[in-house]
Amino acid sequence: MLGPIIEGEKIRLEPTSPDYLPEFLRWFADMKVTRYLLSRFPMTLKQEEEWFENASKDRNSVHWTMTVDGKPVGVTGLNRIDWISRSAISGTIIGVPDAWGKGYATEAVSLRTRFAFEEMNLERLESQSMAPNVGMHRALERAGYQRVGIHRRYMFREGEWIDSVLFELLRSDWTARGTKT
Repeated sequence: MLGPIIEGEKIRLEPTSPDYLPEFLRWFADMKVTRYLLSRFPMTLKQEEEWFENASKDRNSVHWTMTVDGKPVGVTGLNRIDWISRSAISGTIIGVPDAWGKGYATEAVSLRTRFAFEEMNLERLESQSMAPNVGMHRALERAGYQRVGIHRRYMFREGEWIDSVLFELLRSDWTARGTKT
C-alpha cells in the first residue's frame, strides 16, 4: 500500500506516484546508488510499472517517496509486515547522490518509525545495512535502532565480500527514548 503524506522539517514522505517511476529508473541504473543494494540490475519502465501496481495493492508493505521541494530524492518503506507478530522490515534509499549527507535519511527513518509504532501499532522493526554504509547506520541509530548482529560475507561487491549489519528497534525502546519526530 502507499503511505500517507507525512511532513518533516527537511523532507516530505508522500505516496509514490507513477510520475516518479522514470526518476527511479535513473537511480537504479546508477551503480553509486545501488552499491549497497542486493540487486544492481536496473528494471525496465514496464517492470517499474508492474512493481508500482503490485506495491500499491500489497497489504503487507507501506511505500513512500521522499521529496524535497517537490522533487523525489529517495524512497523508504516498511516491508514484509507480519500483522500477527506486529513486525516489519524497514528500508531507505537516497537515490540522488547530491542529497547524501543532508540528514534526509535520518528524518525519513524517524518519520517512518513513528508512523509504524503510533499508527500501525507495530512492536518491532528490523533493518539491515551493508557494513561500509556508515551514513545509514547513523540514521538508524539516531532513530533508536540498535545493532544486533552481523551477517558475515553477505554480498560480493567491487571485488570483495561485504558484511551486513542487522539493526532492530522495539516499540518499548523507542517509547523509552521519548522519541517524537
